Amino acid sequence: MSKSRYTKLALACCPLFLISWNTAAQEEEKLLEEVVVTASSIRDSLQSALDQKRDAASLVEVIKAEDIGKLPDQNLAEVLENVTGIQITRTAGVGTGVQIRGTSSNRTEINGVSTVGSGTGRSGISFEDVSAAIIASVEVVKSPEAKTIEGSVGGTINLKTIRPLDLDEPLVAARVQGEQSSLSEDGGTSPRYSGTFGNVWETEYGDFGAVISASYSEQDANAFRPRADRDNFVAAGESASADFDFLPAQFFVQDYDDFEFETTNFAGAFEWQANDNLKLYFDAVLNDQERNEESSRVQTSGISTQRFAANITEFETVDFGSLQGINGSQDLGSIAAAVRGIIPAQVDDRFDPNLRLSGDTNSRNTESEIFRFGGEWENEKLKLRVEASTSTSDTRTPSINTTLNFINPNTPIGDDNENATPIEFDLTGGSLTFGIAESEANAPTTAQLLDPANYRLRDVNVRRDIAENTEDAFRIDLSYYLDWKGIRSIDVGYRYNETTSLQDQVRSNLGLRSLDDSPSGDTFASLLTAGPDNFDEADGRDLFFPDFLTIDPSQVISNQEAVLETLNAAILAHQATTGSTRGGIDSPSSSTGAFFDVTEETDAFYAQANFDYDIVRGNFGLRYVDTEINSRGNAVLDGVATPTSSSADYDFLLPRLNLLVDVTENVLVRAGWGEDIRRPDFNDLSTAFSFSTSPNPAVSLGNPGLVPEEVESFDISADWYFAPASVISIGYFHKEREGVFTVQDSDPVEDANGFRDTTDPCEDGGIFNPIADPNVFAPPGTPPGVCVPTSQVVNGSAETTQKGYEITFQYDLGQFEEQLGWASGFGFIANLTEQEFSRSGGDEFFQATSRAQTIFNSLGATDTVTFEAPLVDLSETAYNLTVYYEKYGLSARLRYTWRDEHRSNDFGSTQSRPFGFPVVQEERGQLNASISYDINEKFNIGLEAVNITEEETEQNCVNSGSLLCFQGLTDRRITFGVSYRM
Repeated sequence: MSKSRYTKLALACCPLFLISWNTAAQEEEKLLEEVVVTASSIRDSLQSALDQKRDAASLVEVIKAEDIGKLPDQNLAEVLENVTGIQITRTAGVGTGVQIRGTSSNRTEINGVSTVGSGTGRSGISFEDVSAAIIASVEVVKSPEAKTIEGSVGGTINLKTIRPLDLDEPLVAARVQGEQSSLSEDGGTSPRYSGTFGNVWETEYGDFGAVISASYSEQDANAFRPRADRDNFVAAGESASADFDFLPAQFFVQDYDDFEFETTNFAGAFEWQANDNLKLYFDAVLNDQERNEESSRVQTSGISTQRFAANITEFETVDFGSLQGINGSQDLGSIAAAVRGIIPAQVDDRFDPNLRLSGDTNSRNTESEIFRFGGEWENEKLKLRVEASTSTSDTRTPSINTTLNFINPNTPIGDDNENATPIEFDLTGGSLTFGIAESEANAPTTAQLLDPANYRLRDVNVRRDIAENTEDAFRIDLSYYLDWKGIRSIDVGYRYNETTSLQDQVRSNLGLRSLDDSPSGDTFASLLTAGPDNFDEADGRDLFFPDFLTIDPSQVISNQEAVLETLNAAILAHQATTGSTRGGIDSPSSSTGAFFDVTEETDAFYAQANFDYDIVRGNFGLRYVDTEINSRGNAVLDGVATPTSSSADYDFLLPRLNLLVDVTENVLVRAGWGEDIRRPDFNDLSTAFSFSTSPNPAVSLGNPGLVPEEVESFDISADWYFAPASVISIGYFHKEREGVFTVQDSDPVEDANGFRDTTDPCEDGGIFNPIADPNVFAPPGTPPGVCVPTSQVVNGSAETTQKGYEITFQYDLGQFEEQLGWASGFGFIANLTEQEFSRSGGDEFFQATSRAQTIFNSLGATDTVTFEAPLVDLSETAYNLTVYYEKYGLSARLRYTWRDEHRSNDFGSTQSRPFGFPVVQEERGQLNASISYDINEKFNIGLEAVNITEEETEQNCVNSGSLLCFQGLTDRRITFGVSYRM
């Protein structure tokens, strides 16, 4: 369907509005239904949410704001964590991802309008981009109707703003807050401001309502993230430290994450009730987020070459457990692993281990806009709704990431711009600690570590990527009310949308590997600053890297061009004296191989019957979806880019049924059955791909042959509303999924020295990455360019099943005022989700890497070790426990959230899979609390705390509890403030 057809459809609705305007001019009597727009307490918000859930025609979970701009949590992902069946993932302790019933394949809407995200995914706007302060309620649709837009596996999330004509009085509200992070290096306070104004005006042309909400917030989110790789092998007798096989230290990273968010949100809603029959509306939601990163990494490279010389003083026994693979269950056995020791400085040949210092400034600037304009016309028999909407997201990612080599003045150096520094490590007690081996004679001093002359510039990576996503939509919905017994109404509708995703990587990468190429730090000392020295604050560790220099991230963020100019001048001046022809930093240019532009057009039709007979009510219907996809990109062969294009189309017929039985006045049984689809992410459809300067991450290859995943879902639940604001609910869900998107990997082969192929093409697996640093995968001095792993998303051939049950208990004691007195202010909320995932048939398996296979072979493996692809991010058990109190103007809430272990592709913020398998993110709980007090009818003061006990994240390699390889030590965030409502 062409864009002109979309325009014609939009214009077709104009006569409706013109006729209605003329009618409104002659109308003198008006009808305005007046209701309270928001609750004014925890108790009222819970009751209102239960009423909406109870009346819904399908399975819907609802969270209502306690007051204007006051949802239970500051972050929308953390708000959603209150819902039964929802778990979230976090970045530096801040909620960023949401899983509904174990899957992230969901949709996000604002006021029923589809949103688009800042990347290439299908789930919609990022939750950290929208302030909870402008949202009045959150709905999660778990069982769709025929009229529900397709595209979700777990559910559809609808963020709703205040509707103007629901106001019964003028609305003026404001809130001022400050937030502090326990791990912030400067310890400052980040401000938050929000305000809302709304009113309804009665005029001779009808009733006009408007609500305007705005918010501005800053947030400093910090996390300390130590990582220790031990995926190599030392055979008995190869090391003086042990006469048995063991896993040596392979790689250490001290990662300090510092994200600074600056978010501005605006939501405006305007409604005109022209007469009894007609209402027109216009909504605008504008979001602007600047996310600046001032992170640093200390890496110890080349440790693996010292695995035989390291002085290991303590070992642990690692039980790898068993994995379900191609040939059934495989018991992998146990092996010793180094947990404490010293890695001496090698003073000849490779000069390992090396100390590398990186500064990461991966900024993201996203502007998103959502507009919708529509009208509703209704009489006794008909209701017609016409709406046009547009959702856009424009993202730029300006960044300069740099790496320096520390040159230890106490050890020799060869021709390369790196030499050896002794490292001490202690991985005992469930803590990954490492730092300078100060007991070694050639260990550098603090003064030497902070001397710019002891640093060499190694890498400069400039990125100015562009991501532009848009969805334009037009829909028309018609309801016809019937007098038939049983059938209450018939709904029919049509929706057209055009969705586009354009991605362009604009980058420049410079790698300097020799002393002749790379300038000394004292030639650009004005850019250097001491790195964070508070890595011990999270857990009180004694062993870490407190003293080092990096490129000052604040200078990078404030003036990128000046930083590049200074670095380039230092590079070129140095090379002029050495005679090097390596050259300086090039201006960023578009990567032809990574560019893609995808356009998708969809026509959707639905018909739905709504029935109500005696104690039975519900709906059944069909949704037909027809989609056409056109993709543009570039095919790169022998360095030559050729423009390419491809087209595809598909259609689906999706039946859906929802049934509700009012067994008694307070007991409701609900069932739902339906089919849905999940479209592949845009980057997974594209033929484009991009490279990293690291040899570890897999290159993601697109797959234009991907088709949507198909989902068949069944839900049944029983709710008992046994008291005001109280309920006991138990439900069961079952999902059958076909064509599940699964990642297939291809790893390059490593020889006996651990080296990979450094020439193109890679005959033995993987893909040649021309900008990757070979690091330990090639002899010293090898220039950039090495074979690296690949990953590709495919439609799995297996049929997968997700099933589980959900239990909710909510009890408010407010009804016992006379019996309990002050204690009647208490209330309790608990929910539990138990779920499991199984796979039938198919050939979706992960395969052990070359190094990992060597380890498993030593433990008796006779075949290649494989692992049946799991459903990542699925926790089998999760629960929430909430206690709240509300009385005498005091409102308090204490919530504890816990989720079980789950597989994850996010290994320390990389997409690499150590040992070849997704890591296990271990079980984790978090305690949040809030308290507020009404000073009078207008003013309220409050205090909120997130992650009170500073719970950490742990990841284990291969299996749960097997080999600790990553920690995320997150901050505690305290927010305090005052609010006003007229």
